[in-house]
Amino acid sequence: MDRDNQESMEEIQMRILRVTDDLRIIQSELNCAAMQAPTDPELLEALSAGAQMESLNVLRSVLDQMRHFLWFYMQVVTSDSEMGEKFRQTLRQDPMVKSPEPDQQFQSATDAIMLRYLADSRFRKPN
Repeated sequence: MDRDNQESMEEIQMRILRVTDDLRIIQSELNCAAMQAPTDPELLEALSAGAQMESLNVLRSVLDQMRHFLWFYMQVVTSDSEMGEKFRQTLRQDPMVKSPEPDQQFQSATDAIMLRYLADSRFRKPN
């Protein structure tokens, strides 16, 4: 691994640690608020306000998307199997170039769908 890639991975690791800590703090604070809300009508109203619920829905959506991405990422990075190699090949392909017979390339439709999702999701913005 060259120096630039190593520095990039170290930066990603630091960001993961910061985000993980932030998520733990958010969970703790929301837990405290949820425990206090039943006895505090003003807090309950503030927690259920439109802006608060919208930000929670956005957070939930992004976390769901990240959870799915991490599952696929772990499959690509840790798999030495034929499926892992197919994941990596699909990620390297140009998304504008479609294979003429994608169903012939894979043993099952599920494999094709998951690999297409991986290839397409690299170019989507998070919610």
